[in-house]
Amino acid sequence: MENTIKKGFRFKTYEAKFQTPFDKLFEIFKELIMHTSGDFDEAIDWLRQLDVTYQLTDENYTVDDFIEDLKKKGYIREEFKDDGTPGIGITAKTERAIRQQALEQLFGDLKRSSSGNHKTKYSGNGEEQTGDFRAYHFGDSVESISLTESLKNAQINNGIGDLKLTENDLVVEDTHFKAQMSTVLMIDISHSMILYGEDRITPAKKVAMALVEFIMARYPKDTIDILVFGNDAWQIEIKDLPYLKVGPYHTNTVAGLQLAMDLLRRKRNANKQIFMITDGKPSCVREKDGSYYMNSNGLDSYIVEQCYNQAAQARKLNIPITTFMIAKDAYLQQFIDTFTEANQGKAFYSGLKGLGGMILEDYESNRKKRTRK
Repeated sequence: MENTIKKGFRFKTYEAKFQTPFDKLFEIFKELIMHTSGDFDEAIDWLRQLDVTYQLTDENYTVDDFIEDLKKKGYIREEFKDDGTPGIGITAKTERAIRQQALEQLFGDLKRSSSGNHKTKYSGNGEEQTGDFRAYHFGDSVESISLTESLKNAQINNGIGDLKLTENDLVVEDTHFKAQMSTVLMIDISHSMILYGEDRITPAKKVAMALVEFIMARYPKDTIDILVFGNDAWQIEIKDLPYLKVGPYHTNTVAGLQLAMDLLRRKRNANKQIFMITDGKPSCVREKDGSYYMNSNGLDSYIVEQCYNQAAQARKLNIPITTFMIAKDAYLQQFIDTFTEANQGKAFYSGLKGLGGMILEDYESNRKKRTRK
């Protein structure tokens, strides 16, 4: 019978994916919660204003109905504010939903890996086969033994008449060595992240949440720690990311790097790296007596030299630093160039658009590097 099936393209009018009234509002709500640093009341006020302007709801489903659904679905809970008055806060379920949305927006639709380990160019214990064979070693899994190649060796070594299979006949198909990575993500929360009417901290938070969700989904055996740096540096939990705010701080890059290296020293993984998201020059260091030396005018040689020293120290510890510079001033780029050279790391100069993709690309490339002990 003649095949009458024809191949080609079929064009039709675009039909948007069906969303319930709740789902439509929830996408907007997650963005607003991120911009308001977790302030539910402020986010709902913004949602009501958007509803007036763009008619997001109708008489069948209102913003008040949406709030009730948030409660029923476990996305918000009643709690007391810092001043003791009753209020509403978001739950861990919402925090996870925000990270997942950031991941989808910046990194696309990623599938979960079964093992979470990233392959390298080195052979060793892993899951992806290389196509090469080697002799069996004690500790190799039984599943990795190639029966065909092993029987072939048995025939050659022992003959067909007296066929027997010994350990010396066994052959395994080699696999890629899979390493683990420990990452520290540094986020600049100095005042310049909201200066000049430009919100830089929200996209930076979005990148951080996307990277965290990416690592937990694709590489669950890896570790990631997050720290923020202003006048000082301190570690924050993953759940704290949506609530992160910029403070009236200078930029103590040295303190951030010192804390990052201290966190990585405690990790047993051989592969370690630092990601730093910043938009400004270093302008602060803490002295040995506890006082602060600050200078926001230009690049202070005293502060800058200490940054270079920290970069060199990280290099000695085999910790590459990847800097994402959200500024394009020539003198700041020169500082980052010298800083990167001292560390032998990487640097990207960009606006916030595309920043997530660059972090993803560099994370995966660094994961393929096996650091020598």
